[in-house]
Amino acid sequence: MSEEFYKGKVVWVTGASAGIGEALVKAFASAGARVVLTARRRDELERVRLEAGLSEDRSLVLPADVTDFEAAPVLFSNVLAKFGQIDIVVHNAGVSQRSYIHQTDFTVYQKLMDVNFYSTVAITKAVLPFMINHQAGQFIVISSVAGKIGTIMRSGYCASKHALHGFFDSLRAEYFNERIKVTTICPGYIRTNVSLNAMNESGGKYGKMDANQEQGISPEVCADKILKAVRKGRKEVYIGGLKEVAAIYLKRFFPAILFDQVRKNIPD
Repeated sequence: MSEEFYKGKVVWVTGASAGIGEALVKAFASAGARVVLTARRRDELERVRLEAGLSEDRSLVLPADVTDFEAAPVLFSNVLAKFGQIDIVVHNAGVSQRSYIHQTDFTVYQKLMDVNFYSTVAITKAVLPFMINHQAGQFIVISSVAGKIGTIMRSGYCASKHALHGFFDSLRAEYFNERIKVTTICPGYIRTNVSLNAMNESGGKYGKMDANQEQGISPEVCADKILKAVRKGRKEVYIGGLKEVAAIYLKRFFPAILFDQVRKNIPD
């Protein structure tokens, strides 16, 4: 049964052109799903589609800026026009941050919330009535360990990821009787370009690879763990090395110890 779980399902992945999103597209494709790929650059989405071995009848390349909130219903109408259904939405589009609070422009916080939080709300509200009507659906929300713990130089990023937990925990409870499921994923250090592409204090690119990120687990391993967790019906999943995953439990049971550790952990 596990091998057939994703076969034929329609899965919409945002942030599909790189990192965890790209790995998820390839993992879903291998599992027999039909995949909708969304990110800003069509050429990169086409590359991922071809590398995933997705034929045109099993895929839809849907370029978009997820912060164009009013376009979300139109995007979803394109998904329905192609496949006539939606089974899983993967909220993966996101951007990180590397800057101290007193140096950070307010517009950076707005952008972080727009990309990481409000875009997920817009797409969710576009899709949710269909799922309610069909009494089925799944949201996979790519949060972060930073969605559980506040850390240095990531204040806006942490805030946006914390917001995801509040919103989707509420959604999970509100629509339990409609058989709509939510799996929130909290990756730790995954070997992607997230720190290179992170926003600095003025909104430009940070442009540096974090040492911990460079030594993290691969996006492919992360994607495999995500698919297994969803198949098992998990509601919240922590993926990463022992250090960052342990920090979540330290926050829960010994918060004072964690606070002391966080303030000493100055990024490179």
